[in-house]
Amino acid sequence: MAHLDTPVSRRLQSVKNIIIVLSGKGGVGKSSVSTQLALNLYASSPTAKVGILDVDLTGPSIPRMLGLDGHGVHQSSDGWVPVYADGSEARLACMSVGFLLKKKGDSVVWRGPKKNGMIRQFLSDVRWGDLDYLVIDTPPGTSDEHLSLLEHMAPVHSRLSAVIVTTPQAVALMDAMKCLSFTRAVNLPVLGLIENMSGYVCPCCGEVSNVFSTGGGAEMARREELTFLGSLPVDTELVTLLDAAEVDGEGAGKKEEEGIVRRYGSTSSATLFKEILGQILEKLAVGGTRW
Repeated sequence: MAHLDTPVSRRLQSVKNIIIVLSGKGGVGKSSVSTQLALNLYASSPTAKVGILDVDLTGPSIPRMLGLDGHGVHQSSDGWVPVYADGSEARLACMSVGFLLKKKGDSVVWRGPKKNGMIRQFLSDVRWGDLDYLVIDTPPGTSDEHLSLLEHMAPVHSRLSAVIVTTPQAVALMDAMKCLSFTRAVNLPVLGLIENMSGYVCPCCGEVSNVFSTGGGAEMARREELTFLGSLPVDTELVTLLDAAEVDGEGAGKKEEEGIVRRYGSTSSATLFKEILGQILEKLAVGGTRW
């Protein structure tokens, strides 16, 4: 239909699956889950092509987590060229407003219309090419960015799905419920729920301490008839890895090229996330059904 032919639909016509990562509140590790999801999708096949789009415009953290701080975005005749986290392989593409700031410490003080315009530009002007998966890291809550995102992506709605991230505390679960309510209001299929920070693994002895309690996410999923994708404990090795980028005087990231892609696979979190990914891929394979 003619009204579905938009700059966004044309740009995303070669993207097979789009996964929006949501959280009801900040501080639950949503961006680290988005990063791990992208890394695991990348590792799921030697030919998998993955993009990660950071639309957390006021708190862009994906470039830092992928060791890409200080990189700039280049303009080509076919649009913006994303930054690749895997170097010459060019199978893990990233785009973030963080790449557009003169200094990484600069604040983004924008009203709704400018945020809307930036999201539209990310979706219509970035040269993603053929992607098997596009992971979209969103801000906490359900606000302007989420509504703009879904409005612009209406022509490709059949390829959209969501993952909700929470922590076990009651207050986080309350906000996750609001997130779930949002997905139902906009008819966005939910692949499942991830309970992050579910315990702390001692790096010395391996003992797990339930700092924030545990099991709340599984109970919420059962009550709301969602798939519980799994629990992820606080992993100090992962935290160190995602926060390891050093920046020189010119702002270029010093983290070893492709280091995050290779080193992530040896963390305990990567092993745990493989089980979560298995369920996500199984859901995506169903295709076209409501979850």
